[in-house]
Amino acid sequence: MATIIAPSLMCADFTKIKQEVNDLDDAKVDIFHMDVMDGNYVPNVALGVEDYKAVRKLTKTPMDVHLMVQNPDAYVNIFAPLGANIIYVHPDTSPMITRTLDNIRKLGIHPGIAVNPSLSIAQIEELLPLVDYVLVMTVNPGFAGQKFLDYTLPKIEIISNLKAKYNFKLMVDGAISPDRIKQLSGFGVDGFIVGTSSLFGKKRSYKEIVSELKGLDE
Repeated sequence: MATIIAPSLMCADFTKIKQEVNDLDDAKVDIFHMDVMDGNYVPNVALGVEDYKAVRKLTKTPMDVHLMVQNPDAYVNIFAPLGANIIYVHPDTSPMITRTLDNIRKLGIHPGIAVNPSLSIAQIEELLPLVDYVLVMTVNPGFAGQKFLDYTLPKIEIISNLKAKYNFKLMVDGAISPDRIKQLSGFGVDGFIVGTSSLFGKKRSYKEIVSELKGLDE
């Protein structure tokens, strides 16, 4: 199983974003991960429409949108036309999240759910037939540079065991170090959102690092 590596562009240097994207593409990353925060659902504001447009113009690599926002339907309609391939929504951001997921699929985009540390499997299992991706958060969403929450490990293992039944890709996001990639690949995790814990700010080439990260599931 080839490990999916998805760099979080919230951690990239946007003063030289063209070079960043070109270098990441040269490293053969699989998905560009774009965190969109509204300062309401999470206490931070992150990437917006112009950031998304800028990156989309620079690459043909798939791009996702991780909507950490209230009223996700409005944001789906904003980002869908910009070339998003996957859109993640948080189940606790809308009373009709099933309708949101259905709308994403009707737009020709892969629907995904993002699962906060506070959400139980019982709260999300009924949504699993509706999604192509499940993104388990191993930190509380909103900020880079947090510590990995070990109590999320049993949840990851249980959700991984549900993949065959519901047919989705399992991604993990939050404090993803090389050691965590090796550990969680053993759990059956398909891919990882990578930031400062394993990729950015390491004073090594992205190509060298990504090659190493992709080989950790062997």
